[in-house]
Amino acid sequence: MRRITVWDLPVRLFHWLLAVLIAAAWVTQEYFSMDWHMRVGWAILTLLLFRVIWGFVGSDTARFVRFLRNPAEAARHLAHLTRREPDREVGHNAAGGWMVLAMLVLIAVQCGSGLFANDDGDAEGPLMHLVGKDRSDWLSHIHSVNFKLIEAAVLLHILAVVAYAVLKRQNLVRPMLTGRKTMPADIPAPGLVNPVWALVALAAAAGGASWIWTR
Repeated sequence: MRRITVWDLPVRLFHWLLAVLIAAAWVTQEYFSMDWHMRVGWAILTLLLFRVIWGFVGSDTARFVRFLRNPAEAARHLAHLTRREPDREVGHNAAGGWMVLAMLVLIAVQCGSGLFANDDGDAEGPLMHLVGKDRSDWLSHIHSVNFKLIEAAVLLHILAVVAYAVLKRQNLVRPMLTGRKTMPADIPAPGLVNPVWALVALAAAAGGASWIWTR
C-alpha cells in the first residue's frame, strides 16, 4: 500500500466552495436578501463554468472522459455496495461519476433559470429583460422546483458518503480534504495538472460569468 494524490487542489476547493455557496443561496433566499442571493448566484455560475473547463483540461481525476463510464458499470458498482472490499478507485467510482454529472446539470439549470427569474417584487434576474414577464414567471417556478432537486441530490450524496463509511469502511471525506489516499501499490497515481492552469481557467470562468451577467 502507498499514499498517492488523487484529488488536486482545484477540485477540492471547487467541491467545498460549492457546498458553502449552495448553503448561502438557500440562506439568502429564505431571509430575503436578494442582492446577496444574486451575488452568490454569480459565484456559483463562475464555479460551474470553471468545473466544466477543468473537466476537459484538468488533472486525470477531474476529467469527464476519465470518470463517466458505461451506465451498466455504474449499476454493477451499486449492486456491490454492501460488499466490504479494498478501495481501488483512484477518483470517482462508476456511480459517483454520474452523480457528479447530475449535480452539474442541476446547478446549470438553477443558474440558467435564475438569470431570467423574478420574485414579483424588486428582485429581477440580470437577463429578465430578454424575456417577457410570463416566461420569467415560468422560469422562476423552474428555479424554485429545481432547488428542491438540488437539495435531494445533496442529501443523496451525504447518504452515499455515510453508506460507504458504514458498509464498505471507506472514508470518502478525508481524500477530498487532504487530496491523498492510501491505495494498493499496483495502482498508478493519476496525472496532475499544474494548479497555475486552474487560475487561468478560473479567470476565464469569471470573465464568462460576467459577460453572461451583463447581456
